[in-house]
Amino acid sequence: MKKNFPLHLPGKEDLRVVEAIKLELTKYVKRERRKTLPQGVDFWDFSCKLGSDSVAATAIPLPDIPKALDAISLGEAAEVYVEILAAPGYRVKKPIPAAYQQRKS
Repeated sequence: MKKNFPLHLPGKEDLRVVEAIKLELTKYVKRERRKTLPQGVDFWDFSCKLGSDSVAATAIPLPDIPKALDAISLGEAAEVYVEILAAPGYRVKKPIPAAYQQRKS
């Protein structure tokens, strides 16, 4: 999803517009997570960018989007650019600490 959202709509409170944007983003992420995973993929990973426009957008983690959206809405921006792209994610096994490895007798 690459989309520009207006932060000010006539006849609507600005806080309600921001909440509607958050709801739409949440619905999109849930819909993407429900898609079937390709063979060998462990989970869906999301790369996210957020900013006042597409040039000024910076990469942020998915859980930090609501806070960043609130920060942009408090500024002088008229709209916000959101980019959320789903990509295949692979789990990485953590090495076993030496203290827990079995002794060879």
